[in-house]
Amino acid sequence: MEKKRISNYALCIIYYALILLLAGCSDKPQHTFTNELLLPMTPIKDQGKTELCWAYAMLATIETEHLLRGDSVNLSPQYLGRMLKRENQRAMGQTALNLMARYGVVGYDVMPDDATDDLPTPKNVFLLGARYTPLEFAHSVCAPDEYIGLTSIPDSPYYKKIVVPVPDNWEKNRLLNVPLDTLRRRINHALKQRHPVCWESAGHAMAIVGLARDEDGRPYYILKNSWGTKGPHNGLVYMSASRLWRDMIALYLTKEAYSL
Repeated sequence: MEKKRISNYALCIIYYALILLLAGCSDKPQHTFTNELLLPMTPIKDQGKTELCWAYAMLATIETEHLLRGDSVNLSPQYLGRMLKRENQRAMGQTALNLMARYGVVGYDVMPDDATDDLPTPKNVFLLGARYTPLEFAHSVCAPDEYIGLTSIPDSPYYKKIVVPVPDNWEKNRLLNVPLDTLRRRINHALKQRHPVCWESAGHAMAIVGLARDEDGRPYYILKNSWGTKGPHNGLVYMSASRLWRDMIALYLTKEAYSL
């Protein structure tokens, strides 16, 4: 088990290094970007040596969605990671939603990135003078079935929910299978209507929070990463549209945003 965990973490590190290199985000920027859209965000977090990118990406998406509604929440991925230890290790965005539905969520301030195992798991959430259980708080932050999971697998029936065949989907979550061109149009439209999207690949997950172009007019997506603020873009990743769609395995956004 320990060897497997080390291998998975090494895979995530290697994949992220490739993102930095190939998306023009190495220590010395390879491109000049012009932002067309950049959504508001909570501060960049740092997952450290954990394998919790799926939790950081999904919660970052929820946080930005709330900011755009005039609300502000800053949620703890480490809490979801602690709940997951009861069941498994690596996971995907849908797992974060499932864990919130089962165990709730707490604020980042009471269980931050550097929370150690000896920090007690919070039993209550205090907000505006009121006390909630983590489950009650989660339901106020993310309503059941508020988000939809999407994928695009050509050899499976479209507009049907299918099990995405990747190791991280050990829960056998079923995502709506959509033709890639249709999915691309829907996601781009949702972003332009100011809705964030959780993006997942085989090795990493991040929240899409903006659109940009390089000096030659080529399209890029701006993603909020979970590796701290180190780098030329202070924790953001500029990923080419071609790479984002080539590596995409799963996407999550609100059902309202998908239906716009």
